[in-house]
Amino acid sequence: MRLLVIEDNINLVGNIAAYLEARDHVLDAAPDGITGLHLALTHEYDALIVDWMLPRMDGPDLIRRLREEGRSDVPVIMLTARDELPDKIAGFRAGADDYLTKPFDLPELEIRLEALLLRSRGRSRSTALEVEDLRLDLATLEATRGGEPVHLFPAGRRLLEVLMRASPAVVTRQQLESALWGDDPPDGDMLRSHIYELRRAVDGGAAVKLIQTVPRVGYRLGRARATGGDA
Repeated sequence: MRLLVIEDNINLVGNIAAYLEARDHVLDAAPDGITGLHLALTHEYDALIVDWMLPRMDGPDLIRRLREEGRSDVPVIMLTARDELPDKIAGFRAGADDYLTKPFDLPELEIRLEALLLRSRGRSRSTALEVEDLRLDLATLEATRGGEPVHLFPAGRRLLEVLMRASPAVVTRQQLESALWGDDPPDGDMLRSHIYELRRAVDGGAAVKLIQTVPRVGYRLGRARATGGDA
């Protein structure tokens, strides 16, 4: 698993990292809520581990913004010393998937993360993304537009999934590059080439164009707005 730990207790982060990395998991860490939210929105993670009390933005606010503004469904487990029922209810209502109170055993954290990931993948296998007459089956990875097959290369399919999950919100160039290449994007504007191929596959023969360019920001998937169209 690739995990993001958002926790300001350096010793606890070190313990979590030492345990999970020894079991072949990959970890990033953020010491405050603002940094954690930025990483969660611009990188791909299998799950997040989020502390409740964080500098700059607390855990529930971070998760709420991740769900509502970022439209992310990445699994989140909340860590906190708060063990009262009202606190747990608040954490779940903010969008957390699981809740683990401190102190906790590291093997239990790993088991809970694995369970979250299995449930998340199970949901993905049984669902599809739909925007207008465009459909992406997450089980078969087949795309259709108006019932007709849309032939995509792997990079185009990945971009399409990111754009459809976010629709109708704008996805920045940085987010799309991160989805394709992580922290090591290639030289040159390769993203533009992939978007061109994706647009040709999705919009080439359609009367309604769905892939919209937002100048100096990124791209969005959906009908062109009345104030502007494709750029």
